[in-house]
Amino acid sequence: MRGVIALVVAGVVLGLSGTAVAEAEVAPCRPGSGAKYKGKDFTGGAALPADLRCADLTGAKLDAVDLIQKDLSGALLKNASLKEADLTQAKLEYADLTGADLTDADIGQMHAKHSVFRGAVLDGVEGAQAEFPHADLTGAKFRRADLGQTEFTDATLVDADLTEAKLGQVDARKADFSRATMPEAELTQGELDYAVFRGADLTEAVFTQAELKGADLRDAKVEGASFTQADDLNLTGALGEPEDVPDDAQGSTSELPEDDVAGRAPRDRTDTSRGGGSNLGLMLAVVSGVGLVLTLIFWGVAHRGRLERAARFTAARRAAEEDVTRLGEAIDSLDFDFQIHNATDGGSGDQDWRHAIDAYEAARNMLQRAHAEQDLAQVAHAVQQGHQALGRMRARLR
Repeated sequence: MRGVIALVVAGVVLGLSGTAVAEAEVAPCRPGSGAKYKGKDFTGGAALPADLRCADLTGAKLDAVDLIQKDLSGALLKNASLKEADLTQAKLEYADLTGADLTDADIGQMHAKHSVFRGAVLDGVEGAQAEFPHADLTGAKFRRADLGQTEFTDATLVDADLTEAKLGQVDARKADFSRATMPEAELTQGELDYAVFRGADLTEAVFTQAELKGADLRDAKVEGASFTQADDLNLTGALGEPEDVPDDAQGSTSELPEDDVAGRAPRDRTDTSRGGGSNLGLMLAVVSGVGLVLTLIFWGVAHRGRLERAARFTAARRAAEEDVTRLGEAIDSLDFDFQIHNATDGGSGDQDWRHAIDAYEAARNMLQRAHAEQDLAQVAHAVQQGHQALGRMRARLR
């Protein structure tokens, strides 16, 4: 019997050891242990090294550099500048980008599991379908970023700033948004089961049809936040008055602390019982009338502006649909030639072909999610990338 127990224990120990070894082997290297390019300037057309895995790029300048599908796994990019860089489908798994500046970069479909972006700036990034599972994004800034369908599973976003970020259909199960700044963030149809929002600012955020099973909203400010058709909502310990709360929501909110209540005017304690009452009443009536007229004027202007924006968006969307269709037709027209050429040159053109198809699929997906003119810019960018890949293929086929 003792021998059987010993064998079982040994098997368990070996199994656990094997698991630990397997997990340890996932990381490609110690960040920055590869080639050294610290502080190097790659802007202005400077050639990129062929191998950037585990490279030390601390403080490097990579503004507007094409890093599409580049493998930067395990790279050290602390305080690097990647403003407007194109990181579409780039691999940044286990990379360290602490303090890096990626303002207005394109990070669509970027792979960044277990990466570190502590204090990084990603304001205005186009990040549809980017992947950040298990990433450390503490204090990162994603203000006005487009992060539709991005994955933040089990990621740490403590103290992050996601003001006005678009997070539609985000997968952020078990993510930690503690003390995050997220006013007017859009999390429509987000998968947020067991996410933590303790102390976060969710003022006027949108959680329409979001999945919130086990989500922790204690001490979170939910003033004006919309929870239309949200599933498994529990508002226990939340602060403020949310909107469109489902009937099956659990818990209740508390009032915001007085210091956080905006726009609260002090009560008028003027005593009108002794003279001047009629004059004050007349003055209030006149002011109210003027206010009503101005309100109607401003509403009319705003309404006309909304109609004009809607018309522009409809026209722009129609044009974007035509561009995506033309890209698909261009791919179809090259399909036969590609199959013949690929069979004779050993598959050297397969990467560009795959890139063109991926760009087409990405453009279609982003077009389906687009609801404003700025959303169509990413569609146009994907279409452009697809045509560029096809152009390289045509050059080889001649």
